[in-house]
Amino acid sequence: MIHKHLNLKSLLTSLLIILSFNSYGQADIDAGKNLFKQYCGACHAKNMVSAATGPALAGAQERWGDDVALYAWIRNSQALIAEGHPRAVELWNEYKPTIMTAYPDLTDDEIGSLLLYIDGVADGSYPPRPAGAAAVGMEDVKKETPQWLYWMLLLVLFGLALFLTRIINNLSKLTAMKEGEEYEDKTVWQTLTSKGIIGFAIFALVVLAGYTTVNNAVNLGRQQGYAPEQPIKFSHETHAGLHKIDCNYCHDGARRSKHSVIPAANTCMNCHRAITVGSTYGTAELTKIFASIGYDPNTNTYIENYDDMPLNDIEPIYTKWITDQYISANEIAALNAEGEREVKKQWEHIVESLTNDQKEKIQGPIEWVRIHNLPDHVYFNHAQHVTVGQVECQTCHGKVEEMEVAQQMSPLSMGWCINCHRQTEVKFNSNDYYASYDKYHQELNSGQRDKVTVADIGGLECQKCHY
Repeated sequence: MIHKHLNLKSLLTSLLIILSFNSYGQADIDAGKNLFKQYCGACHAKNMVSAATGPALAGAQERWGDDVALYAWIRNSQALIAEGHPRAVELWNEYKPTIMTAYPDLTDDEIGSLLLYIDGVADGSYPPRPAGAAAVGMEDVKKETPQWLYWMLLLVLFGLALFLTRIINNLSKLTAMKEGEEYEDKTVWQTLTSKGIIGFAIFALVVLAGYTTVNNAVNLGRQQGYAPEQPIKFSHETHAGLHKIDCNYCHDGARRSKHSVIPAANTCMNCHRAITVGSTYGTAELTKIFASIGYDPNTNTYIENYDDMPLNDIEPIYTKWITDQYISANEIAALNAEGEREVKKQWEHIVESLTNDQKEKIQGPIEWVRIHNLPDHVYFNHAQHVTVGQVECQTCHGKVEEMEVAQQMSPLSMGWCINCHRQTEVKFNSNDYYASYDKYHQELNSGQRDKVTVADIGGLECQKCHY
């Protein structure tokens, strides 16, 4: 129940839902698919069983155990939280401060369709598989199709083209003989190198090249689930989750500029001058930071003229540090053979992580592997979203505070951005950035409108993102 004391309106609503939706009423699973794309796909995993920005949706009805409350939650989650519904409060405590967008205009039929689609995707019954494909999904069939089959098909088509070419030549010859004209047989090579065939081949190549270029451009930077190995094993789960470090502390550009910026090693040193040994990897990863910036943890000082030091002079500084920590951790008076191997292994890994073909010295910035990369023709401003729009980082990047290895959670597609602009409510209250929208403020105060979305203030204009 939504509340212990349901008023008459709530009771009537409950009865209507129960009477209409014991079997999803007029729910339409295909309509549910479209509704999911429009309202839910930006925050919830499409496989329904994984958590993303929002919780996994599979089994929602069983977990709630109350369709009346579930329908109310989908329409306006914050209202249900304010009423103190236990399941609503539980979800809020787990996912706050991310606020689920309210959808008060969703009908019972539409919510039923959504739930039907969610269950269908979760149990594998939707989309329906064709006859004979019960054991293997269509995606599996596509993945298992051998490459040789495509080459075989290409060879067959080429043979068919040669066969048709010979038929055309023979028909042309018969026509010429019938009309008393001379006809010179063309060889297969002459036919394949004729203007018509060459023109068609050029046309096909242009179409293929255009398709490939456009397709690659559309998918540029879109690599959902991409989680590359970084030069340093940095755990967002430890820093943002366990120690509650604010995202904007390290990525301070997000609140004041277009780019969120990758934090410099100086930012790391604000904490790691005091925390010199990691809780998980000991000296193996933190020493990489020290070596990149020229900090000597043995003396707690920065090394003078570090940029010009040769590798042979740098090695003793950091191997001594690793050795001392190893001996201290193992409570032995001298370094044994196992310790020597560990020190050598860590130093080699430091050099490997901080150098590459373009960067021969370990000194200098840490070259992190970029995960999110929008195309050049797309304009995205972090400050506009973080400071002005007050959008939580997790809305786009997922629950980073639970990621041991950072990954790309969102699809970053144009449709994903547009749907977010259509659905996201602008936070007008106590936000001076929106003070100039007098008309909307008046309509909100008079009750003429209950919300203003990003789309209302120009969020769907092409020039906003493609200037």
